[in-house]
Amino acid sequence: MVATGSTPEYDPLYLRGIEKFNACDYYESHEIWEELWTEYRGDSRKFYQGLIQAAVALYHFGNGNIRGARKLHKSVHGYMESYAPLHLGLDIESFLSAFDTCLAEVAASTEEYPSIQLNPELLPEIHLDLPPLGSQPIHPPGVA
Repeated sequence: MVATGSTPEYDPLYLRGIEKFNACDYYESHEIWEELWTEYRGDSRKFYQGLIQAAVALYHFGNGNIRGARKLHKSVHGYMESYAPLHLGLDIESFLSAFDTCLAEVAASTEEYPSIQLNPELLPEIHLDLPPLGSQPIHPPGVA
């Protein structure tokens, strides 16, 4: 991320991943965020990993791989909860709540191979909040 005057700018890969995620192109969002995560060495590394896992969980769910979705659903919280309440413009608690609502039936199922359909009305979206004016400057990835 780069600071330009008082208007924060997020990493272009982060934003492209969000665009793909919100368009339900979970595979592509995972690919984009993975490119960012691979090169990134800063404090947000696990945050990006959580986004990747969320995208892959939804990709699996949409393709009927309920076991894969269930496994990844559990790990997303572990990667993202420590960044709450707000990280890189994302309301972590709201995102995780929407993610959990979407995958509630998957998480609750005890069947080995359940037949659960993705409900398009429950798909989570990512909407960023800008940091308040006068907040700390945003640094490029890996720079403290």
